[in-house]
Amino acid sequence: MDEPVVDLETIVALERAVAPERAVDLDADAIERSNEAALRPSSLDEFVGQRVVRDQLGLVLKAARGRGAPADHALLSGPPGLGKTTLAMIVAGEMGATLRVTSGPAIQHAGDLAAILSSLAEGEVLFIDEIHRLARPAEEMLYLAMEDFRVDVVVGKGAGASSIPLSLPRFTVVGATTRAGLLPAPLRDRFGFTAHLDFYSDDELRRIIERAAGLLGFPVDADAASEIAGRSRGTPRIANRLLRRVRDWAEVHGDGRGSLAAAREALAVYEVDERGLDRLDRAVLGALCTRFGGGPVGLSTLAVAVGEETETVETVAEPFLVREGLMSRTPRGRIATPAAWEHLGLDVPREGVLGFGGSRLFG
Repeated sequence: MDEPVVDLETIVALERAVAPERAVDLDADAIERSNEAALRPSSLDEFVGQRVVRDQLGLVLKAARGRGAPADHALLSGPPGLGKTTLAMIVAGEMGATLRVTSGPAIQHAGDLAAILSSLAEGEVLFIDEIHRLARPAEEMLYLAMEDFRVDVVVGKGAGASSIPLSLPRFTVVGATTRAGLLPAPLRDRFGFTAHLDFYSDDELRRIIERAAGLLGFPVDADAASEIAGRSRGTPRIANRLLRRVRDWAEVHGDGRGSLAAAREALAVYEVDERGLDRLDRAVLGALCTRFGGGPVGLSTLAVAVGEETETVETVAEPFLVREGLMSRTPRGRIATPAAWEHLGLDVPREGVLGFGGSRLFG
């Protein structure tokens, strides 16, 4: 029997009836997700950036369509917000197939995966986000399903248990991961196509912003689009989010147009500086420079100093700060580079930054 389809309005209405205090938050989250989905490109021709990945994936899909067969399994890796989910949707769209979406943390038992796999139809695309977080029993079942298109269902327990092979229709798995190194080799080897997504150039982000502005019906000047692109940390998801915040500012305080002045004023309100650093980034750098003398300092100590979880600092702030040359990771801990002091408007110590114990880290 088909699963019932519940639309967003029904979910919001139910939530409002059960927990009215959360209704506003849920509405806002739903609108945000809806806006993000509306801005996603629906084909490879519309997808901006990642030229090598786009060309390679296009070849895989075109060959599969020519053979009249499902596409090879695909593994997409890279930092968050670069388009892995969008490419999974494009794979399904280009193949004329239904997309089924799940995530690694949601599949805790082999039975969970067996239920998903057994419900797939011929040619469907199964997208597994955060695939590196699959439970080990589910991973082992997925090996067999991807290679031989069957699963072994165990019936009973103990000495009386028996294994029943269950054939599956041919399908395509698209896995997405931000931590490709955590994938076990047997699972990685099952993917016929693997690709790593890199950060976008400012020009590519400007084109994405201009396209998104057109879809939103928000006129944005070229210099404003470039300004937003330069503060988007090489990430389309951030670029689209900042564009929507500029639109909000322009509609409330401006003339409804995305001018350069409107973009700068809006981004100042949301504490995004000219290099794309936000409040958390500056808090981390500020603590590192002013409270710990530039380091070295341990990650957990740094996280406590800014009132954030260690994982948040490590996965959200640190990669960007290191990429920008504002922070370095050493065996003894994190240190601020001279560029960090300059960005914060602080004087770089003349003798270099001294770590705990008095050893000079740089001069």
